[in-house]
Parts: sequence; C-alpha cells; structure tokens
Amino acid sequence: MTEAAATHPVADPLSSTGPFSLTSSDPSYGGFSRFELELEFVQALANPFYLNHLASQKLLQDSAFIEYLKYLQYFTQPEYTRYLSYPGPTLKALELLQQEKFRQEILSPEIVARLAEETLLSSIRAK
Repeated sequence: MTEAAATHPVADPLSSTGPFSLTSSDPSYGGFSRFELELEFVQALANPFYLNHLASQKLLQDSAFIEYLKYLQYFTQPEYTRYLSYPGPTLKALELLQQEKFRQEILSPEIVARLAEETLLSSIRAK
C-alpha cells in the first residue's frame, strides 16, 4: 500500500453516515470537502490542454506539485476510481504525470493534439 493510500480509509467519502462520513466538523473549502476538490482536480487532468497550461505555468516542474500528483495516486484504487466520470483518460494522465519526460513533453502542441485526439477517440468508443 502506498503512503498516499494509507492516508485514505476505504469507505465512501461522500456518504452522510458511517465512521468516515463528512460531518460539519470536517474541513470545508468553499462548501466542498477536500475529497470533492481532489476529485474535481484529478478529473481535470484528463484534459491535455489543461496539462499544457499547468506545464506552461511551470507547475509540472515544482517539486511540491509533483508530490501532490503522487499523493493523488490513491484514485487508482477501485474504491476511489468508481467516482471518476472518465476513469480511462483520467488514470492515464495521472500515470503519465508521474514521468518527468512527459511533464516536459506536454509543452509541445503536437503532444497535446495527439493526446486530445486519443481522449476524444476513447470517449467515442466508450459510448
């Protein structure tokens, strides 16, 4: 089990009941739980144009941001993957972002275009 996985209990983080439920004592960020914000963010990573934007802002070179991407690996576990709207492209992007070479190459418009086409084709096949 990864360190990130160890920090997330196996439970329904959006449940209103149970030992790991989100209660009024849980931190809230603009009315959303940390899990909801992380879910929204990790799903945004499936967008190659957004990845290009992150790279152009030099976030993909920032060691703290890279550690955050490692932390988000907990979404690869089935109990969290089930919350992803598009698990294929989301998990692929999360995997690619673990590679330094990809974090550099995503600045290339050709790489962005190829990934966008692959993402579009995979979403068409999924229908």
